[in-house]
Amino acid sequence: MARQNFFDRTETAPGYARAVRVNDQIHVSGTTALDMDGRVVGSDAYAQTREIYRKLAQALAACGATLADVVRITAYITDMSQSEGFLRAHQEVFAAISPAAALIGVSALVKPELIVEIEAYAIAGATIDVTSGP
Repeated sequence: MARQNFFDRTETAPGYARAVRVNDQIHVSGTTALDMDGRVVGSDAYAQTREIYRKLAQALAACGATLADVVRITAYITDMSQSEGFLRAHQEVFAAISPAAALIGVSALVKPELIVEIEAYAIAGATIDVTSGP
């Protein structure tokens, strides 16, 4: 399969795609809670994370996948005191899927109002086989 690039028009600069699919592998670029007009959606980590996961779902759908196909999340947060909000939104979306994940504290994102940025890696058609758990 040839490489496919997908765009959602919220990319802030030329030179990258929202998502790239090669075969069954899908890489979703760092995604924030910016809307089509460059405004930030949500004023806390919970609201921004919910918006980001909505955008990730759209990007994955454009690539022929769903959130259930996500196997890894890397999240960046500018205010670790808001990590509970991130974790609550993350659990609402991924409690049954449980991808590998990391939450990394950073000093800033592209706009000062942004608190969270998330990148995702998915494998289209990945099935969940929960053989052990917490």
